[in-house]
Amino acid sequence: MVDRSTWPKISIGQSDLKWVIKATPEAIWEAITNPDFTEKYFYGVRIDTTAERRITHAHDGSGMTGEDQVFEFDPPRRLVHGWRSKWNPELAVEEPSRVTWEIEPSEDGVSLLTVIHDQLEDAPKTAASVAGPGWMRVVSGLKTLLETGEPLA
Repeated sequence: MVDRSTWPKISIGQSDLKWVIKATPEAIWEAITNPDFTEKYFYGVRIDTTAERRITHAHDGSGMTGEDQVFEFDPPRRLVHGWRSKWNPELAVEEPSRVTWEIEPSEDGVSLLTVIHDQLEDAPKTAASVAGPGWMRVVSGLKTLLETGEPLA
């Protein structure tokens, strides 16, 4: 059994998680905005992000898509977009929240990736669904893919 007591906790209002990744900011940016990458670490979902919008395509062949607003698009440093959990009917009716990706170059070919998921006050079920293993699995998968060339699972 996995001990979740040491995992980062998400408050109802915000999640702020950081990872050090052995990759350039450009490679991380490509991995979070290119659907050919996202489907390998984001639960099989193809996510196409441009300066205008973020479009998600379901992995299950259902044809379900969703679109979120992009508030900031500053390659390869910062991406801020809306979030609505469209795959789950209970979560889809909640108010949208916001996700910020911040990428900072560091020494020795590594970068610091910070993921902030906030504006969750009116989306408590969404907050619970992304807490702990939700974002941790996504970004751990991204990190593994960039550092090894292989998906996490």
